[in-house]
Amino acid sequence: MNFRLRDYQQLAVAGINEQWAQCASTLVVMATGLGKTAVAAHVIAGQTGRAMFLAHREELIWQARNTIGAVTGIEPGIEMADYRTSAGFWGKPRVVVSSVQTQYSGQDGAGRMSLFDPNDFSLLVVDECHHYVSPAYRKVVDHYRQNPNLKVLGITATPDRADEAALGQIFESVAFQFDVLEGIKGGWLVPIEQQSVTVDGLDLSNCRTTAGDLNALDLAQIMEYERNLHEVAGPTIELAGDRKTLVFCASVAHAERLSEIINRHRPASARWVSGETPKDARRQLFADYAASKFQFLCNCGIATEGFDDPGVSVVVMARPTKSRCLYTQSIGRATRPLPGIVDQYDDAGDRRMAIAESAKPAMLVVDLVGNAGRHKLISTADVLGGRYDDATVARAQKKAEDAGKPIDMLAALEESLAELHREREAEKAREAARRARLTARTSYTAKQIDPFDVLAIEPHRTMGWDAGRQLSEKQRDMLERHYDIDPDTISYTQGKQLIDELFRRWATDECSYRQARLLKKYGLKTDVTRDQAKEWIDRIASNDWKLPADLEAHTTPIEVF
Repeated sequence: MNFRLRDYQQLAVAGINEQWAQCASTLVVMATGLGKTAVAAHVIAGQTGRAMFLAHREELIWQARNTIGAVTGIEPGIEMADYRTSAGFWGKPRVVVSSVQTQYSGQDGAGRMSLFDPNDFSLLVVDECHHYVSPAYRKVVDHYRQNPNLKVLGITATPDRADEAALGQIFESVAFQFDVLEGIKGGWLVPIEQQSVTVDGLDLSNCRTTAGDLNALDLAQIMEYERNLHEVAGPTIELAGDRKTLVFCASVAHAERLSEIINRHRPASARWVSGETPKDARRQLFADYAASKFQFLCNCGIATEGFDDPGVSVVVMARPTKSRCLYTQSIGRATRPLPGIVDQYDDAGDRRMAIAESAKPAMLVVDLVGNAGRHKLISTADVLGGRYDDATVARAQKKAEDAGKPIDMLAALEESLAELHREREAEKAREAARRARLTARTSYTAKQIDPFDVLAIEPHRTMGWDAGRQLSEKQRDMLERHYDIDPDTISYTQGKQLIDELFRRWATDECSYRQARLLKKYGLKTDVTRDQAKEWIDRIASNDWKLPADLEAHTTPIEVF
């Protein structure tokens, strides 16, 4: 196993330490398959005191124990069920990996956490921390936070938007974010393709909503309907080909019946597993699946977290959901590239090329389409589009549903973003023409200029944990000096986005914002170097601030729809 930190993991560790210099708790948001536990292990290695690592699934406990041990050279103790580290004072392990359920259960209602003195620990790591918005889990975190010197690190993949605000109440800052989109662009994850399959008998319009998702009993009844089972099994077999496939089901009966029907078409190719499967049988089944002894694994609520098999390249979402977190965790089971493909390369382009030439050039998500009624079901567009606006995500999803074949969802999002930008620019042009007919005089002041429009970027959605946050004085000063804008007129998220874009332009030698603003005024392209921008601006100035005829070839035409 390779434990040399990747570039983004190094940034994550640095960001954590930077935040801890200012506050006691911070959050790292990193997509499935990008090595959150390895980051946490390196943070633990850099601490001198004891560390407590909390997780909520047995598989996650053992994975964390192995990763932390390999990175730090320390043998972590396990506090879970019959495994104990809390008794006695001699030989206390420096690192304890514990299930959160064990922490709050037992001891006459006080929980086994009462056996641990919070002052014994300098670091608390909370894995999959989006679960800790629940009162029982939060109780464990609060127990250890009785130590005023404790540092707390939360790690999670992209959570539901509703969870973002709740996490903002637990963690004081966000040290680092690296989502699925960035993982794909960086060549660390495989591209995601989506194939929408219409299931005529799938009608969710009368399905109730419980705790923000489709009611489990209602959904199970619909998905277990014989006609729906066959309409899911057929396309699953056809689209998967010979690729290893993971199927997410709505119930235990659904997983069992779907596996049975697949085996009728392709004997001995499918098995099923659920939380009710005995642990020993489950371990053997996962071992057989990893060894490719069968192709289709139909699971109910067991493979969303703590299940890692890079050989999986097709995910069938036979369990429609309104939960972005659940959907993200599910498709994340197949976003990892094959072992040994990417870590040998330092350049993102080389990594993407290596993935493209590998036996797993992309992963496919098979989504079921029926009558969703009032429900807004999650799709790959929502997962990849976490920082895109809702209109872009909706248009990309429509493209997937209309395509009738697998399409690259990142490309669909970028295409949708570009289309909407052109349409918005055209509307601005029409509005400008209407205003011009009303008045001959117009003013062009810095405060009237939209910096996102100048830079041709769409403002990021404000993450829940950023709600109410204020820009620092240093950040405010940068926005005022470099963008000539009032920081009070934009959100924290948008301000940070503009500052990131400023640094990106410096690093790539792209023209400055002020240069781009002037080029934009004359209709010229803004994706040029500083030197090119300076040359054009000098020529415009020497032409009495009129656009020279030969520069008109470099203007950006506006499409009017």
